[in-house]
Amino acid sequence: MDAMTNNFGEVLLWTFWFFIWIGAVMVWIRCVFDLFGDRGLSGWAKAGWAIVLVFLPWVGALIYLIARGRSMSERQRAAAAERESAQKEYIQQVAGGSPSPAAQIADAKQLLDSGAINQAEFEALKAKAVA
Repeated sequence: MDAMTNNFGEVLLWTFWFFIWIGAVMVWIRCVFDLFGDRGLSGWAKAGWAIVLVFLPWVGALIYLIARGRSMSERQRAAAAERESAQKEYIQQVAGGSPSPAAQIADAKQLLDSGAINQAEFEALKAKAVA
């Protein structure tokens, strides 16, 4: 048997420290991704934070979380909202989503003005668009 794992308690202790280490690595990676994903931070500020995060990784990540933790979540929420709106716009574009009621009425008015439809048909189209 290995000298480092003589009993079950030591195995549990090593497992505990392994999970702590994995958590710390994930926090550090999240800080690095947030740093380079921030559009409002200047290049010099990014370089300074990168130096701190590379040469003092765990202390640097802790300082980063204290200094910029609140804005990290705000940027994440804004990015998620931006992705969601872009996705909705794309889905509407691909699905050929129906135009707004104002656009439908304007199209019907053009048809009425060109003589393609009569006043009763225009009123029916207008009522359908508003409904």
